[in-house]
Parts: sequence; C-alpha cells; structure tokens
Amino acid sequence: MSQEPLQVGRYGEETDRTYERAGFGAPVRRGSSPALVVVDLTRGFTEDSYPSGADLTDVVEATATLVEAARAAHVPVIWTAIAYTRAEAEGHSVTWLDKAHGMRALVEGSQAVALDPRLPRAPEDQLIVKKGASAFFGTSLAATLVALGCDTVLACGATTSGCVRATVVDAVQSGFPVLVPQECAGDRAQGPHDAALFDIQAKYGDVVPLSEALAYLGKLPGSTVPGRPPG
Repeated sequence: MSQEPLQVGRYGEETDRTYERAGFGAPVRRGSSPALVVVDLTRGFTEDSYPSGADLTDVVEATATLVEAARAAHVPVIWTAIAYTRAEAEGHSVTWLDKAHGMRALVEGSQAVALDPRLPRAPEDQLIVKKGASAFFGTSLAATLVALGCDTVLACGATTSGCVRATVVDAVQSGFPVLVPQECAGDRAQGPHDAALFDIQAKYGDVVPLSEALAYLGKLPGSTVPGRPPG
C-alpha cells in the first residue's frame, strides 16, 4: 500500500477549489490525554489467505511501533475485532453480511478473528468486539474513552475505507478530535485507501505521518518515547 503524503491536486484543481470554498481541511486540536484505537487488525484482515483479508504486513509493523510508543507515553491502547456467532455468520440477522459475504468467515473463536500475532497486545489493553463497521456502534467504546479521561483519539487499522473511516466519523460525532497515522492504516486496494484518507483529512480528522504521531506522543507529560525533547 503506497504511503505517499496526501497532496493538493490528487483529484484535480476543481476538487481543490470546491473543498477550499467549503472550508474543509482545517487542523484538529491535539489533546493532552489521547487513546490509541487499533481497528480490526485481526488475521481475517491482515492476511490474504482469508476472503476478507489482504497482506497488511507494513501496516502491522508500523502499528506495532505506534503501540509501543503509546505505552511509553502512558496512553491507553484499545483493540477492536469483528466476531460473529455461528448463527449470525450463517444467517441473515446481520444485514451487512448479505452485502459482504466474505466476512461470514469472521466467526467467534476462529483464527480469523484473532489479533495479528505480530502485534504487541498487553494484558492491560482493552478489547472491544463489534458487529459493524464503526468501533462505536453498539459498543462501550465511547463510555470507555470518557471513563479513561481521554480527549483525543489516534485511530488506525483496517480497512481504511471501511471500519477505520466509520470509526473516525463516529469518534468526531462523539466529541473526540481524531488523528490517523497514515502508515498505520491499510486497505485491500489502493484507490479506496487513498479516497478514504482524502475524505478523512478533508472532513473528520488529521491524517498525519507516523513520525508526527510519534512526536505527539513523545511530548505528552511523563512520556519516555525515544526522541522526547528535554524539559
């Protein structure tokens, strides 16, 4: 998945003028108490042997770096996973699965719904199991973030155009500014990935390089992220 910086002109000058006139693209505030929400980096999405998956090795490696930095900055890490009961996976009670048949493989207890083993999950991390795209819909995520005193969400994971974008939209609607470290989001195809990042940057959050996200974590009070400025 290409990680070239988002650039003015990607969709032409007319699009740039339209978005500028609409007032899109202003930067969001960065709070002092963020949380890292890692969306659906389960084997069913990070490995191309699964119907719903793709080879997201680069995304997994970049996210592992981000998770370790979050720990060094005392930032809570929250993982999400989609998992369906056998009845849900084989029936019609989850309407989304009528549209996205390949996701019927995401059955509770299967390896498809296990977090990618290359990721450094810790016992103190939260895990949110969900049925839909957004990590907020029908879950306790918003309440968890409030209880933890969080004022900003760093969101990453898979897929950029699906569950990551849906989570970002709901995070903003729940009152949380959002940062998306670009190298830590991945999709099955380049076009939807690029379009989703463009849309997030324009309307919902700041799409930033991983280096900028690490610098942000390094500046938090008490952070021991390598490269933290003195003082």
